Formats: sequence, C-alpha cells, structure tokens
Amino acid sequence: MRLLHTSDWHLGRAFHRVNMLGAQAEFIGHLVATVREREVDAVVVSGDVYDRAVPPLAAVELFDDALHRLAGLGVPTVMISGNHDSARRLGVGAGLIGRAGIHLRTDPAAAGTPVILADAHGEVAFYGVPYLEPALVKDEFGVDRAAHESVLTAAMDRVRADLAARAPGTRSVVLAHAFVTGGEPSDSERDITVGGVASVPAGVFAGVDYTALGHLHGCQTITERVRYSGSPLAYSFSESEHRKTMWLVDLGAGGEVRAERVDCPVPRALARVRGTLEDLLADPALARHEQAWVEATLTDAVRPADPMARLAERFPHTLSLVFAPERAPDDPAVSYARRLADRSDQEIAEDFVAHVRGAGPDAREQGVLRDAFDAVRADDMAQEVAR
Repeated sequence: MRLLHTSDWHLGRAFHRVNMLGAQAEFIGHLVATVREREVDAVVVSGDVYDRAVPPLAAVELFDDALHRLAGLGVPTVMISGNHDSARRLGVGAGLIGRAGIHLRTDPAAAGTPVILADAHGEVAFYGVPYLEPALVKDEFGVDRAAHESVLTAAMDRVRADLAARAPGTRSVVLAHAFVTGGEPSDSERDITVGGVASVPAGVFAGVDYTALGHLHGCQTITERVRYSGSPLAYSFSESEHRKTMWLVDLGAGGEVRAERVDCPVPRALARVRGTLEDLLADPALARHEQAWVEATLTDAVRPADPMARLAERFPHTLSLVFAPERAPDDPAVSYARRLADRSDQEIAEDFVAHVRGAGPDAREQGVLRDAFDAVRADDMAQEVAR
C-alpha cells in the first residue's frame, strides 16, 4: 500500500505579515497532483490542519476545497487534529464526511478504533491518535499523572490491544501529533511542555509498522518506522535550511517500509544574513539572497539610520530586522529581550525569584511554579476546546 504522509498545513497562517493562503493553495494542488500521478492508495494528515482553533473563513474554504478534491480522486484520507486545531470543530460532520472516504479522527476516546483499508496483501489498520493534552485526557485514559508519555502510552496500549485481536498479518499505521525524543524543533511550533517535559520516547510506538508524526516542522526520520513529514511551507526563519517535503511510503506485504521524500513547492527562498548594515549592502556574496525573504541581523554598535529602508533597496523582500550589537553578555547595554532569549517561562520565573530574595527556588518551589504554568496552559487549551 502506498501512503502519502503530510502534516502541519497551518491553513490561515501568515509569514511575517505575508499572507500565505496562495502558497497554501498551491501546496494543496501539488498534493492532489502527487496523489494522482504517484498512484497513492491513502493520504495521512497528522494534525495542525489549521493554525488556530477558530480559523479565518478563507482557510476553511481552502480546507473544504482540499477535501472535495481528495474525495474526487477516490483515494481515502485519514486525518487527525493537532495542538493548533480545535478538535471538536475539525471533527464536526466526521461521520458524514467519512462516507466520502475522508476519515477525521479527533476524539481521543476513539484512538483504538481504526480505519480499515485493504490492498492485494490484506488489511491495513489506520489508528488516528489526535493531539492529547495531558490535563484534559488523563481521566479518559485512566492515568494518574498528566504527562505526555503517560497519556500517549495509554492510547498506544489501546491501539496494540485492538491490533492483537485482529487477523494475523494485519498491518498497522498510526497517526500521532507529538514531540518525540530525537526530533529537531524550530521556532514556529507552539510549546507543549508539561511538567518541564515536552517529548516522549519513540518506543511508545513499538509494535506498529509505520508511525506518521506531526508537530515538528522539519521533515525527519526518528527511526525507519517513525517519521515526521514536517510542514509543507516554512513558517519561521529558523526553517531557512529545511527542505520541505512529504513522505511517500510503500508499506510492503509483511509491513516493510520504503520511504521517499517528495518536494513541496517553494513560494520564495528564505535567507538569514548577519553583519553591519554597510557590509550587508556591499557584500557581493549576498547577491543570491536579493530576491529571497530576508531576516537581517545588524551587528552595528550604534543603530544606523533608516535601516529597513536601506536594506529594502538591495533586499526588497526583507521581512524581519534584528539588532544584535557585538557586546559582551554582561554589558549593561545588552537588551532585556536578548538576556531572555532561549529561556523558558519556568527559567524566567526562577530567575525572578532569585533576583527578589537573593536565592533561587528549592525543588518544592520549582514544582509549585511548574504546576502553575501547566495549569495556566491547560486552562488556555480548555478554553480553546470550548470555543
């Protein structure tokens, strides 16, 4: 059976104020063409279909167009909700849409109930495990601790139990939306840290022929049977070195996996340039970036006059301007934002405690802070779900 694995469409998302709907529509067209030309048997979409719980109308219309075009090809599609999606909204009409061969899996309780497809070698069970917010699903899965590994392990136990009850030789595919240990994140993914831990081990998916992951935006192989497709478009300059692709996966008669990357259309190249303003304007080596979307980091000791306007003369598609004067880290002129860069909310809070009372929090106090941040994040997620 030939599968096309994709994820993280983020329909409705912009890139530094640039409307990406046209590029997203081009990707959908490319997806449909690939399904047709490469004789794909099933499409799997591993979450974050939309960029937010209540997407703009244009994004909903594009999603509707994608569903109609996939259904028109007669190729089954299995799709789960991600942490950016409203699972309840995405799942509205799932039963009716399923009759057209588009199988939406957004209910955590149904993680162990597969979509069954078949080829010349027998049945393939597709299990959709939507994004599991630990605090909201721990009771459903009967776990004591609200942690990603706990709830995902419990969901996979249901998958393995169902698979064990099926005919010998039944092959299996799991769709999941999670941060798996060993994956490389980028700046455009929403933080899903709970209890100080965001990732789960790849061993959680043991016993499954292929795991189609979503959440991380870089295409990557965790193991031969556990892979991220990544997002089809770049959504941050941290993805400037990404090759945006989908996975074309051939699942053999005995569950063997052979995977090939299929490139996605690139609306415009990304470039990150760094140096003084005069150097950036004069360096001939940067000519190759003149038509790219550019993030420029200026290292001038003193902020130059009209830097964006001057950069735009050479790089007309400059979207991001960062000031990072070459100074020692302890220089008082170093900005507050730079001092906080790459630090988590937990670390910033602990630093504040240390600043106020002269000593950092002890282990018990660290736990209190961690629980507070987890509670706020879980409450935000619950409000999104309820919208």
